[in-house]
Amino acid sequence: MTLTALAALVPALPFLGAAAGLLLGRRAPGFVRPLAVLPTATSFVLAAIVAARQGTGPATDAAHRLTPTGSVPIDIALHLDGFAVLIALLVGLVATCVQVYSLSYLRDDPRYPSYAAVVSLFTAAMLLVVYTGDLMVLLVGWEVMGICSYFLVGHYWETEAARAASIKAFLVTKLGDVPFLIGVFALAADAGTFRITGILSTASAGGLHHPTVIALLLLAGVAGKSAQFPLHTWLPDAMAGPTPVSALIHAATMVAAGIYLVARLLPVFTASAAALAVLAAMAAVTMIGSGLAALAQDDIKRVLAYSTIGQLGYMAGALAVGNRDAAVFHLLSHGAFKALLFLAAGVVIHAAGTNSLTAMSRMGNLAKRVPDAAWTMGLALAALAAVPPLSGFFSKESVLRAAEHAAQGDTAHVPAAVGWTVLVAGLATAVLTGAYASRLFLLTFLGSGPEAPDHGKQPVPMTAVLWVLAIPTVAFGGLAYRRLPDWFGGAPLGPTLTTGVLGTALALVGALAAYSAWRAVGTTRAAVPLGAVVENADADVEPALVEAEAIATHKEVYGDIAAADDPGDPGRLLLGPLHGAAAHGFRLDAAYGALFVRPVLAATSLVRFLDREVVETWVKGAAGAPNLLGAAVRKAQTGNVQTYLGALLAGAVVLAVLVAVGG
Repeated sequence: MTLTALAALVPALPFLGAAAGLLLGRRAPGFVRPLAVLPTATSFVLAAIVAARQGTGPATDAAHRLTPTGSVPIDIALHLDGFAVLIALLVGLVATCVQVYSLSYLRDDPRYPSYAAVVSLFTAAMLLVVYTGDLMVLLVGWEVMGICSYFLVGHYWETEAARAASIKAFLVTKLGDVPFLIGVFALAADAGTFRITGILSTASAGGLHHPTVIALLLLAGVAGKSAQFPLHTWLPDAMAGPTPVSALIHAATMVAAGIYLVARLLPVFTASAAALAVLAAMAAVTMIGSGLAALAQDDIKRVLAYSTIGQLGYMAGALAVGNRDAAVFHLLSHGAFKALLFLAAGVVIHAAGTNSLTAMSRMGNLAKRVPDAAWTMGLALAALAAVPPLSGFFSKESVLRAAEHAAQGDTAHVPAAVGWTVLVAGLATAVLTGAYASRLFLLTFLGSGPEAPDHGKQPVPMTAVLWVLAIPTVAFGGLAYRRLPDWFGGAPLGPTLTTGVLGTALALVGALAAYSAWRAVGTTRAAVPLGAVVENADADVEPALVEAEAIATHKEVYGDIAAADDPGDPGRLLLGPLHGAAAHGFRLDAAYGALFVRPVLAATSLVRFLDREVVETWVKGAAGAPNLLGAAVRKAQTGNVQTYLGALLAGAVVLAVLVAVGG
């Protein structure tokens, strides 16, 4: 079978599995689990074969004209290079692990058939984005992922939190997709084609008429999909969905799509120094802000969500300094250890026996209860903090290396100020990452909270997946950083002496600060756990918990927040007066509510008032006059001939009198 045929099967198989799963979910439930796992696993194997056959050779292109449009044509195009095949390999690996993991995690869920089908469709959409060579086809996969995320985040639709989070994720990402769509059309108009190779040729030759406008429009969509400031607020709330969904979204799909797009179209962005400056500023604010927010969260999944936002900021920073290779290297490395982090968090939640018991301050003695999760999550957190020789160290230091070179003026088309912005923000975030990663491990596995009921040994599929993902977490960076340049553009990767020593030292400083704060507050646990809401304070049973951190506009869903009042939180000691604001995401949702939501709601109220009280009244009044006239005419129509003759005679007399008077 040809390489292009194999590549076409990679997204097709999960799509067919999703269609079959939706059709057979109720009629033949015994086929649901094989249809969930086997197509995705086969797609992963085929992606590995495609990657091996493509290798470091020249890019493979194939295209078929979809339909004549009268202007810019649309092609079903395939573009394979080292960059695309490795990303597809990551997507296949994570999606397969998520499907296998979900067999046990959602074993008793009555909606598992639809869940598994949507996960397969989600996977197919991301693979389509990765392999396609045409922007319009990429846009199809881009939008399908948005729809799938709506259904998956809202999987537990019985809860108000899940419904609100799914709507928020959909609306915020769509908000970015509107300018993104305009940017795609403007880009195709300038280049005369939707084909990515043609667009890159035009951009490299300086043929784009409006590079800054196009790049900024595209960045709006990237900010929405990849949860970058200021459109990042949907991602922490999306933790209301099942934990395997969080792993898929954060590691290999959805949020990775925006970074992939910028990396694929990087010459379009390097054609505008202003666009690079905006991207660098966006990345810097995202990195530092998410690190501070992660340090103040108590919900384990929200800490990981903010860490994803920060790591995506690193990738965006690498792209801002013009280094696609470093960004993709960190994307691959991050995908492995972030999937491991979320799936290990799922084991912790499963061990606690409820999806809502995710407050780290309430966890106790879990290291002995779930040793597989403790060991693998410890490795993944060390990789997140860029501790050598784990994969995160090599990929994150590659980003810092690229920023250092740009700051020194060694990167063409990139202002030195952009390089310094990314470098300083990256180093500051290294301290924060080391701190919140250490805090998460200490509170989760070594915390002094009340011990949750023991629900027995965790299912083998769930723990086996953790150890599978631990392999690339440990070995990928060291094995890949010397070989990846052959697959990408040839730029050197890995740490320099300066960035390696400085980055590692700062991460260790953050870890030691978190440990010292944890020891200092270890005996001052609050009576009400951080982020917990007690439904019945007088009951002897364990208090029920809702989501730990609420956005201001959804306070009625989440309840009052106790995060800023817990003296036993080491994050409070580290952040000081910033803790309250950071725990609430710096109240961006409240600001958006005041600036956008409330004016829109006020406008809708005005329109409703005008419609009901003015327009409806006018319509009713306009109908009333003809009704009255009709009633009067109807009364005059008696059917009596004498009456008609009398009226005719009276009218004649009146006319005669008028004529006589007038004469």
